[in-house]
Amino acid sequence: MDYKAIVKVLSSILIALALFFASEIVVGAFYHEKIFKLTIFISIFFTLSAFFWILTKDYRVNLHIKEGILVVNLIWILIGIAGAFPLFLYTKVTFISAFFEAISGFTTTGATVYSDIESLPHFILFHRSLMHWLGGLGVIVLGVGILSIINPSGSLTLFKAESTGIRLEKLSPKIKDTAISLWLIYFALTVADTIFLKLFGMNWFDAINHAFSTISTGGFSTKNASLGEFNNSAIFWITTFFMIISGINFLAHLKFLYGDSSGYKSEEVKSYLTIFFILSILVTLTHDFVDGDSLFHSATHSFFTIASVMTTTGFATTDYGLWSHSAIALIFIAMLIGGNAGSTAGGVKVIRYIVIFKTLFGELKKILHPRATISVYIDKVKLKGDIISAVLGFFFLFIFTNVAISLYLYARGFDALTSVSGALAIVGNIGPGFGLVGPANNFAIFSDLDKILLSIGMIIGRLECYTVYLLFSSYFWKKF
Repeated sequence: MDYKAIVKVLSSILIALALFFASEIVVGAFYHEKIFKLTIFISIFFTLSAFFWILTKDYRVNLHIKEGILVVNLIWILIGIAGAFPLFLYTKVTFISAFFEAISGFTTTGATVYSDIESLPHFILFHRSLMHWLGGLGVIVLGVGILSIINPSGSLTLFKAESTGIRLEKLSPKIKDTAISLWLIYFALTVADTIFLKLFGMNWFDAINHAFSTISTGGFSTKNASLGEFNNSAIFWITTFFMIISGINFLAHLKFLYGDSSGYKSEEVKSYLTIFFILSILVTLTHDFVDGDSLFHSATHSFFTIASVMTTTGFATTDYGLWSHSAIALIFIAMLIGGNAGSTAGGVKVIRYIVIFKTLFGELKKILHPRATISVYIDKVKLKGDIISAVLGFFFLFIFTNVAISLYLYARGFDALTSVSGALAIVGNIGPGFGLVGPANNFAIFSDLDKILLSIGMIIGRLECYTVYLLFSSYFWKKF
């Protein structure tokens, strides 16, 4: 085990995180809030991170698979602890609750333990949104840029361990350039969303915070009623658009930046948009015919809700838990789907469903034609058997994790709807579920032990199962 390499990478990322946290001091000072404890914490956090980096600054990093996976797991624990301290110091929650909130922030889950969000200081509200924004594209992608400067050969290992998707598409000659380009696109979308939200009625503070949460598909809001507080159709449609854009593979956006629009014509993107429009239209019709709402009102809230749930953002314009059973069933389907691989969205991802269904149809054909050789193609590219196995393995682990957490919550005495939807909302990084964890409620009802388990569930979902479950394999430790 190359411990020095691990320490150097972790300390580099934590230094960057401390510098980002320093912006919260500026926010607190601007609103004349008490920031002494925050300043002390960030100073200590930066000093400790810098100390460990100085100890290893001359060490040449060369991460192998084992070290890369350990770094990815450890960094999510460490940033969760770091993100918890401001919440613990300034709000009336236990450290475990603060850790849960921080993990929810960085994993872009958006599940909260706060019932009165509007009573929180401005710099704490900004802290929550900033954790979303940093976690959205991946703290590790930011780390790739840092690590590439330290040692270009080790960065690809780290990026593979964090990347969300079936395969890593290297669009630039250097992985560092790819990471920087992705962050530039991410930043540009955030700025654009902020400007539109400001133009249509939000103040600058709310616009920045909600843009952070939207582009990261996180869901933390500055209002108790989420975006429903603004009661503004223009804001709802703007946010719907940017949630859908953020749920598309960012490599497609990157290709477009290089003048190639083929990324938007992929099977995954076309299927993703088709599913979104079908589910949104069906929920709209449900409201229009069953509930008697006007068509525009129905469409506004239906398209927003499906976009929010499908991209695992978790914003709400209304308490959709009170909608008709047919509408809830359609929303539950959206919860099961997720966004694109390589996007900031969580969930199973559309591309995996495409692979799974094509594989199943292929197996059915083999029953009718035993001698036939049937392959699975995605965008006219034949998939290798190990990729198909990895997709099926992930789906099993995803279901297994959801079932395990659901059974645990049910055994703790929670009703079935709360247990099942709560587990899916946590592992799928969605945020709100139904029942006691619906959009009008929060996760404060759970004990500290529950929150530790749910925090682990969020990390498992964010790292897409394999990266975490590998740590429990004796073969993994023996192999390397």
